[in-house]
Amino acid sequence: MAGIGHNGGPEMAGFEWRRHCWTAARARLLPVLPVEVVRMRVKRAQDLGLDYKTYAGVRATTGRDIIAFLFSSNALRLEKALRVPAREHARLMAVTGAERLALAQSMAADQLLQANGDVLDGAGTAPLPMEGFGSVAARLRAVLDKRPGDGVVLIASDAPWERDWTAAGRLAATIPAERFFSGAA
Repeated sequence: MAGIGHNGGPEMAGFEWRRHCWTAARARLLPVLPVEVVRMRVKRAQDLGLDYKTYAGVRATTGRDIIAFLFSSNALRLEKALRVPAREHARLMAVTGAERLALAQSMAADQLLQANGDVLDGAGTAPLPMEGFGSVAARLRAVLDKRPGDGVVLIASDAPWERDWTAAGRLAATIPAERFFSGAA
């Protein structure tokens, strides 16, 4: 209950206040965005193989363009083979204007890169499922090298430990592999 002198405005702390601020900021931003900028961003989303809503959401959240995708070996369905399967290979080939990186779970990163050099730009060793947060962050920094984490989108399988990689690597977002490879992202 609001006390004497309260103007009935939103609570100045907590979720409701943050939602109010984001809604107001977004309302101020959208009408100002020139049509040419929207067209360029729609084209960029298409080049990346993402729908505009996903691309715009990542860009609005981080304030940065997507420079790379980071795939887990599970997302690439590499459990038993070194080569990326045909469906995933075709989808990776369609991505333009961003690097394609991979994390090798059950094989050496250099073997993965050698077998898939036509669709992958880099590879590293994936964190183990029960590895500590600091160690996971170090492994992700190693594969990202000098790339800013908030410009990289993780494409992850449904393995629960892969979702934690986004926070550890300070990555822009996570997109489920099935959604990305089905073309719904």
